Amino acid sequence: MQKLLFIFCILAGLASPSSAQVQQSIPDKALLAEDLEKLLTDLSERYIYLKDKKTDLACIREKYIPSLDTIRTATGQVLFFEYLLYEFYDSHLILNTNRKASYRLYAPLYANTRQNKTVITQVWQTQISNLHHNIIGAEVLKFNGRPFGQMIDAFPTVCHDKSDEEIRNWIGNKILSGRYDQPRNLELKLTDGRIIELNLDDLQIRKDTTFLTSYHKQNVGVIRLNNSLGNGNLIREFDKALDALMHTKGLLIDLRNTVDGGDSYIARAIMGRFVQQEAPYQKHWTVEAYADLPPVVRTWVEYVAPRGKTYTKPVVILVDRWTGSMGEGLAIGFEGMGRAVTVGTEMERLAGAMQGFSFKNQKFGYRLSTEKLFHINGTPREKYIPTHLFVPKSINQDEILVKGFELVKRSK
Repeated sequence: MQKLLFIFCILAGLASPSSAQVQQSIPDKALLAEDLEKLLTDLSERYIYLKDKKTDLACIREKYIPSLDTIRTATGQVLFFEYLLYEFYDSHLILNTNRKASYRLYAPLYANTRQNKTVITQVWQTQISNLHHNIIGAEVLKFNGRPFGQMIDAFPTVCHDKSDEEIRNWIGNKILSGRYDQPRNLELKLTDGRIIELNLDDLQIRKDTTFLTSYHKQNVGVIRLNNSLGNGNLIREFDKALDALMHTKGLLIDLRNTVDGGDSYIARAIMGRFVQQEAPYQKHWTVEAYADLPPVVRTWVEYVAPRGKTYTKPVVILVDRWTGSMGEGLAIGFEGMGRAVTVGTEMERLAGAMQGFSFKNQKFGYRLSTEKLFHINGTPREKYIPTHLFVPKSINQDEILVKGFELVKRSK
């Protein structure tokens, strides 16, 4: 209980206004209680992964309802709901708003935490231009001067077991994402034993201004999507790029910068250029329930239809931890249709198809996964492993791209 009170005292004090402003801005407890109940009801009835999570809704009710009295600011109420969603350690479960004190959605590196040791296993190599140390395999010792294990233990959630490896790993990466209003200074121990400091905010993250980048090399075409799967104009740009590469003997489609996901309409349009007849690309699974009637499972397979001139040569899909949501769907879709193999690391592992929900009183809403998604072979999308799983060892070469060229050249 002391830990809970400490967390919400911090929450209440964030962005504290003057006494005059407090009188005007203290949220109405009754309205907040209505919104809390709406969120908990939607989580219990619509969140398709609830039974898969090691989170107790009864605990959330017990711990969070009394803390409504601690909320004093608009920032505090956003963080209240934000922290509640963190109890489900699901990066696809988000509010439609944030504050300066909110955590970012992702970091330019990824780490695994096991037995209280956090080790960097991947960096966003396609986007970082000024990383001078090979930090693959480096242990994260401190974050902003604090021992990293202590940071995980102090993370503002109270209803799940932070000693659980899956949960601890999720929290570790959330901490590395960092808050918008705080620095992200790491103390790292490299594999050769050296201790270095790394400020993540000093890293230069490449900002692409075009929907895609395309070129050909050694008679192999490359189309790299620039985090644009949510913009319908990508379809025209993709068509132009593919039409210019129809002469190539094979194609690489690079999905390693699709971190923000996108729209299945755009993904189906892209995949439609690679089939000559309808082909299945993913399976959906959900549960329907109405009033007091029994819940009934609903499942279906979604197909891609041919569109435009078909590219028939071999295709290889490049993926990594920044291949997210619809990027993941595109990867498993190409493989499910039998039109490509995938190479790279595990992907972002964002689970399910999303649906938007509204609070009763807040101007912002939230998104929950309401359908599970599967590869045609039955593998849950969030557990999919690339055909050619790659374990990064160095930042000195784009090893995934090299492997992609090798695979497409070997294909017949």
